Amino acid sequence: MKNNILKIIKVGGNIIDNPIALKSLLKTVSTIEGPKILVHGGGKSATDLAEKMGIEVKMIEGRRLTDAATLELITMVYAGKINKKIVAELQALHCNAIGFTGADGNSISSQKRPISTIDYGFVGDITNVETSTLNLLLEQRICAVFCAITHDNKGQLLNTNADTIASELAIAFAKQFNVELHYCFEKKGVLKDINDNNSVIQTITKSSYKKLLEAQLIFSGMIPKLNNCFHALEQNVSKVCIGTPEMLLDSETIFTTVTLK
Repeated sequence: MKNNILKIIKVGGNIIDNPIALKSLLKTVSTIEGPKILVHGGGKSATDLAEKMGIEVKMIEGRRLTDAATLELITMVYAGKINKKIVAELQALHCNAIGFTGADGNSISSQKRPISTIDYGFVGDITNVETSTLNLLLEQRICAVFCAITHDNKGQLLNTNADTIASELAIAFAKQFNVELHYCFEKKGVLKDINDNNSVIQTITKSSYKKLLEAQLIFSGMIPKLNNCFHALEQNVSKVCIGTPEMLLDSETIFTTVTLK
């Protein structure tokens, strides 16, 4: 099976909030031959609903602090509204799909993040990815669609970063497949100038990444994503890219490729 390519596609950014852009991405995903897994974030839907319900939204360095009320809300939005909408859209495109949290099939376990200087609340750090159930789906060409929720094997759901879920899934499957990890969002790639969508850095290596950080040329919100990229590559994931969904099918599209060397 190692000769097979498994594409793990994480969709985030404004694509989740834009029905036309999301439909376009899912159409692209539906045309990909071979095994694939889709991971999605929550977009702005959870924040918008929190404001309507009078639940305070607290963010630290782009990460959501998750108290009990927030966890209940994001579970409804991520695992319910968004996840099932994506699955339904894929079915309409004749791409058989099943929605997942980490609790489903015991696929992704995590532990509640320890309190240090910040109490993130019900936020999970991944401890294990179980691939057996997912392998059965991949063999039947069924696309698993993961939201950003995991569990602790004690009955507790935990909010977990979707970029990290994508990278940990990629790492777990790297023993069986040549895994390609694609981070799709509305930008063409990692940009030197956040306001210039044509300032794409087409290749980022570990050494060039260090220099870019020292020169403060990487937008702060991109740093956790790139850290996940390098972590995946260090654990034998074969290819990692960041860009628009067009990079999934069009080799001439400009995007960012992340490599170790």
